[in-house]
Amino acid sequence: MKLQDQYVKVGSVNTRYWQVGDSGSVIILLHGGGGFIELWKNNVLELAKHHRVYAFDMVGAGRSDKPDTAYTFEFMAQFTQAFMQALGIPHASLIGASAGGAVATTVAMKFPKLVDRLILVGSAGLGKEVNLLLRLPTIPILGQILSSPNQAGMKMAFKQAVYDASIITEDLVNEVYEMAMLPGAMKGILNVARSNFNIGGQRSKPIVDNLKTIQAPTLIIWGRQDPMVPVAHAQKAAEIIPNAQLEIVEACGHWGPIEHPQKFNQMVLEFLQAV
Repeated sequence: MKLQDQYVKVGSVNTRYWQVGDSGSVIILLHGGGGFIELWKNNVLELAKHHRVYAFDMVGAGRSDKPDTAYTFEFMAQFTQAFMQALGIPHASLIGASAGGAVATTVAMKFPKLVDRLILVGSAGLGKEVNLLLRLPTIPILGQILSSPNQAGMKMAFKQAVYDASIITEDLVNEVYEMAMLPGAMKGILNVARSNFNIGGQRSKPIVDNLKTIQAPTLIIWGRQDPMVPVAHAQKAAEIIPNAQLEIVEACGHWGPIEHPQKFNQMVLEFLQAV
């Protein structure tokens, strides 16, 4: 199996995606804010041994187009629905990390027939409290300064997001920096932050108030030492979502699929294969 860039028009947005695997149920991977599909490279091929896997650069991110609009979780959920429609995907299991988790949750609420199973990984949107690093970019002027691409600054921020800083390699930093230097990339990242957060925290009330309406069986995966979004959000969501199970990963920060790829892949496959 090979990871190969493909493009599809979702409305007017040229959207980059990968599709791997030719049997089993469909999985769609939704990256976090500032992310792109390469961040799933330790997961896609293993999951594709059993499923048809799609990963795409969200509108405003990676190598997809970046229109000038508000990148709210609801807007990105509607874009995900349109992506599925453009590729003729009638329904799928959604795996969302960080901001992608909030998008996946919103899809499950607004378009329940599209979602077979829901997997949330260090998800945004499940409570107000978040790390100061996610709130500072919402401040005018300061946000512009913080969003200026800088490899040293990126490396420092990434190391704060994970449990074991040694996984933040030069190759990873260079890869993220290259994406951040694409035209419109940093503006898109700042847009996601300002559309969904403020200095007080996440604008999460619409999601939190409707968690009980989620129909899809749900797996919540969270790093015990996640410094970006507190594990208490996972524990509370697992109590509210009707058919949810919680897996807390030890010695893990905010980037579970990258920090513990084998464990993450195993948990996902077992959940998707469960009757």
